Amino acid sequence: MEQSSVDIAAYVADVGRRARAASREMARAPCAAKDRALLATAAAIRREAAALQLANARDLDAARHAGQDKAFVDRLALDARVIEAMALGLEQIVMLPDPIGEMSDLRMRPSGIQVGRMRVPLGVIGIIYESRPNVTIDAAGLCIKSGNATILRGGSEAIHSNQALAALIREGLAAAGLPQDAVQVIETTDRAAVGELISHPEYVDVIVPRGGKSLIERIARDSKVPTIKHLDGICHVYIDDSADPDRAIAIADNAKTQRYSPCNTMETLLVSQAIAGRVLVPLARIYAAKGVELRGDPATRELLGAVGLNCHLATEEDWRTEYLAPILSIRIVAGLDAAIDHIATYGSSHTDAIVTENHSHAMRFLREVDSASVMVNASTRFADGFEYGLGAEIGISTDKLHARGPVGLEGLTSLKYVVLGSGQVRT
Repeated sequence: MEQSSVDIAAYVADVGRRARAASREMARAPCAAKDRALLATAAAIRREAAALQLANARDLDAARHAGQDKAFVDRLALDARVIEAMALGLEQIVMLPDPIGEMSDLRMRPSGIQVGRMRVPLGVIGIIYESRPNVTIDAAGLCIKSGNATILRGGSEAIHSNQALAALIREGLAAAGLPQDAVQVIETTDRAAVGELISHPEYVDVIVPRGGKSLIERIARDSKVPTIKHLDGICHVYIDDSADPDRAIAIADNAKTQRYSPCNTMETLLVSQAIAGRVLVPLARIYAAKGVELRGDPATRELLGAVGLNCHLATEEDWRTEYLAPILSIRIVAGLDAAIDHIATYGSSHTDAIVTENHSHAMRFLREVDSASVMVNASTRFADGFEYGLGAEIGISTDKLHARGPVGLEGLTSLKYVVLGSGQVRT
């Protein structure tokens, strides 16, 4: 039976109140207790692997019956490899230092007081995501370690998998003497629950949307709660006139073809006209062999067409498109200034890279490209919490306030000022 809007509003409000109460307990929880909860959950995941696969099979059957494509079903699947990866991920989070309570920048003031800052949890984090049930474990683990409570609203297509995982997380919290309400999974599949969750700043401190562009646009537009988000991953690699050709080819190949669907995959290749003749033809042959469709500006088409390589004419819309597929836009530019201008015009402030042997060009690119991750002589595919040494990530932020780039434990915390005195009064 479907719940009424009144029932859903009351249900989400109750979840929020319980999360707020649990957040106060989590904020003072010792690191040892949080780590025990994570280890107990990891052990429960391994112990219940067969039961998790049975629950997941119900979601997979429903997805296939609904006509979802193979890529969707693959994202939804909890096979033995994914289940073990979830357990290992929690154990890796245990190895990370606990940021909560850390004091920094303590300075003595002329009055005799010491002023510094302390790292504290954000409070209650609402995470709205689609398809991948492993996000339930990743998000819960990071929130537990960072002393937050979390409300998880996964996609309806993964409801049985997420409920099974939530039960194991509650088991882990209880084993460590922590409040089970610290991690709650929204149990209704009604989309009205999302609208309720993003409408209660009295219960939820921040929303993290993970999913398709339409979901994130809706959250950004309608949420009364601050969000940590990114809309697009229109990532660029610029091959500078002073680039080492072999290095440039390897990076541009990897940035596009290592995986096509992640948000840190290159979607537009910019090449300085001074080096285009040396790198574009061998790159285009690599892309052709891997089945990548090329869409280029007239100069690119002329260069590749002269050697019999196919390249469609890029439209204005191509420069603004995140393909998430084996399609690549290519533009030959006059040089560094033109590349920076192109990124400023069409980029999404996610991840952009330069390949160059010119130090001053590299430093200019780092300073002037306004993106969450800016790279020199490295593939954009490194824009990832694990690769950055964060252990894991809850998402990528292209916002400029609070968190930017991969959001790990530190991104789920805030800083407050602390003052240490010995009886000082202000005169």
